[in-house]
Amino acid sequence: MADHGRLRRRFDRLLGYRLQAAFVWLFIRAMRLMSPERASDLGGGLLRRLGRHLSRSRRMRRDIERAMPGVEPARVDAIVAQAWDNLGRTFAEYVHLDRMAADFDRHVELSGAEHLRALATDGRPGIVFTGHFANWELCAMVSARMGLDLTYVFRKPNNPHVARMLAVARAPLGGTMVPKGREAARGLMAAIRAGGHVGLLVDQKLNEGPLVPFLGREARTGTVLADLALRYDAPAVPIRVVRTGAARFRVMVLSPLEFVRTGDMKADTLAAMAQVNALLGDWVNEVPGQWMWQHRRWPD
Repeated sequence: MADHGRLRRRFDRLLGYRLQAAFVWLFIRAMRLMSPERASDLGGGLLRRLGRHLSRSRRMRRDIERAMPGVEPARVDAIVAQAWDNLGRTFAEYVHLDRMAADFDRHVELSGAEHLRALATDGRPGIVFTGHFANWELCAMVSARMGLDLTYVFRKPNNPHVARMLAVARAPLGGTMVPKGREAARGLMAAIRAGGHVGLLVDQKLNEGPLVPFLGREARTGTVLADLALRYDAPAVPIRVVRTGAARFRVMVLSPLEFVRTGDMKADTLAAMAQVNALLGDWVNEVPGQWMWQHRRWPD
């Protein structure tokens, strides 16, 4: 019997990865011919039309109905369409991060910058965090403008050619990227111990994480934010991104969260993550179509 996994890996190395990279290169080139706004509109329109035909949309509808009981079916369909639209826009805007950074004030309305300046100058380790809302990459861009050199986790693509292209696209965000997995924990810990700053996306499911309420249901939740904040007394600053148009955003930096410390590290960690999940849940409820419902956030 053939080893299909081994054959697939060999095919990817010899041809598959190059075909994927060619498609990504063409996408980047096509988007770069347009302004950030036009690329955003095109990416949103394409994925909005495609997304409704994908099987994942069924799970998205189910999750929305459970998270927002009583919402009318037409409203559920609209949220699903908006979520696909936002994701398509984010993909298209990705290749324009350099242009958006160079013309920052045209693309971003920023409030609460004083909280990031304080984090950059207080001589302590610190954390900025957000979830997959609007174009979440704006959090790193804003932090870099305020003098924060962030260490953040990313999922490195299996395709090395694509990984290099994405690294070039992300370059305007600055900071230090550490790949997801064991290296991530070591990289984040090293940054905090050295008095540096880390950036975290905290709204994804972590299979080995504890169950913490999120949008009315128990969800497997990573605890690295609470672990670092409580262990190293590191301020945790939330950053919220709201899309206001094509390649247009309102970025709100909030004051650091206050976590209760009772001396019971496990209980304090769970309480801190419940506080974080409650904040993110409020953001979802306010603008549900701008959250990434495509994630498999809950265990069922």
